[in-house]
Amino acid sequence: MPDDMLPEERGSRFDDWSKRMLSTPARRTAWYWGAPILVTLLAGILRIWNLGHPSSLVFDETFYVKDAWTLLQNGYESSWPENSDQAFNRGETSGYLDDPSYVVHPPLGKWLIALGLAAFGAGDSVAWRISTAIVGTLAVLLLMLIARKLFASTLLAVLAGFLFAIDGQAIVMSRVAVLDNSVMFFALLGFGCVLLDRSWHDRVLGERVARLRAAGRDLAWGPVIWWRPWVLAAGLCFGLASSVKWSGLYFLAAFGLYLIVVDALARRRLGLGLWTSASVLKQGPATFLLFVPPALAVYLASWTNWFVSDNAYYRTWAEQSSNAWTGALAWVPPAWQSFLHYQQSIYTFHVGLSASHPYAADPLGWLTLTRPTSMWYASPDAGSPGCAVEPCSQAITSIANPLIWWAGVAALLYLVYRLARYREWRVGLILMGIVAGYLPWLLYTERTVFQFYTIVFLPYVILGLVFVCGLILGSPGDETWRRSRGISLTVLFVAAAALVSAFWYPLWSATTVPYWFWMLHSWLPSWV
Repeated sequence: MPDDMLPEERGSRFDDWSKRMLSTPARRTAWYWGAPILVTLLAGILRIWNLGHPSSLVFDETFYVKDAWTLLQNGYESSWPENSDQAFNRGETSGYLDDPSYVVHPPLGKWLIALGLAAFGAGDSVAWRISTAIVGTLAVLLLMLIARKLFASTLLAVLAGFLFAIDGQAIVMSRVAVLDNSVMFFALLGFGCVLLDRSWHDRVLGERVARLRAAGRDLAWGPVIWWRPWVLAAGLCFGLASSVKWSGLYFLAAFGLYLIVVDALARRRLGLGLWTSASVLKQGPATFLLFVPPALAVYLASWTNWFVSDNAYYRTWAEQSSNAWTGALAWVPPAWQSFLHYQQSIYTFHVGLSASHPYAADPLGWLTLTRPTSMWYASPDAGSPGCAVEPCSQAITSIANPLIWWAGVAALLYLVYRLARYREWRVGLILMGIVAGYLPWLLYTERTVFQFYTIVFLPYVILGLVFVCGLILGSPGDETWRRSRGISLTVLFVAAAALVSAFWYPLWSATTVPYWFWMLHSWLPSWV
């Protein structure tokens, strides 16, 4: 047979191997569930190994761990004497006062930390961080479930989970008892609910429109869908995120707009004439009621202990005659007057925060990793465990894996182009996570903020990177050379990312290393 009559060679050795390996239902089930479970276990090991070191409060743990402990003891965040950290580090945890402490973040994140304290006791440094480590580990599994739904590929889902599992920002923020990891988790959970609503909404809207057309009804606007369970669930999740830190509200606002836009586009695809006004004026109010009030209810519920306490900060503010509202608002119960006054005070604090800090990082530099946050540093003496010769270093540096981060940012820039060029809904959804997690901070370039805030949109950076990896990988039907090249490039990138994480892990986990090894990580002058 002439060469030009031969069938074109397709696939690759990897595809042949994978077909053999997944040739039975049992093997396919093992891959479908086993690979994500193994990646989750890896994430757990990287986050929980030696979690109790250092056995001293790190960075903002001085606020959140002690606030969590007093929430358990007094029912409200209480004050501590000055210089109480050393005593707390020694296990002397009863030094709190009855006076309330002024706090500027809602209580939910501190209650999560308190679960570890309740289980193991405040004198155990593992107890301070175990809840955050579990949340960070579950976030890896959650990202894989979302990626599999988004890309319809277990391979890409496992790739997303693996990159998230080994990333330094994700590891550090899971090993330090601060709040941002919980914001990330609940926001990602809400993102997953929005993803599930998309297919649910398309199916139900299509069925309703078809029935109306069959009945000869006017379809200028189309129907209103009052029951969208995944929208309700998303509102609850974004409410949970906002109950940890107010930055969760950005996700509520961004994805509220996203739901309106998606509904409008779905109506346009179905040929409805007034699709824009229908989405805003007809479906919009129903979506709002399903989305925003549940979030508000969750937020208010998170403050339950504040309401039932007699001694929480500002709890009796309105009971003082000089503070109580008068006139048309005098009917508002004093507890609610005090609560709203407290919320206004928190808002004023946040927008006006402009204190000098050596690791403050302008949001304009977040994407280039200009100023990572050093959360803890120590110089062990020669002869101490792990330090044979002087000098040595122990560090917790909150910085993403540079290779994953920079490649992810480059991928996002490509996704912006791709959205404009092809209007792909998956690209739009991923970029919406970036819009919610990053863009609002550009309004606060004068405020004191830190690089580690990027943890809230790190999952979407990784999803964008994995989307591009999927394009590079191609599909089994591609020409052999193209498919093989894509697989080789992806394997090389993942292997390089793993090596970079191995190189950086000691500086993410406070492992004792020679000082010269610590200095090898100063890739940019601003990283010192």
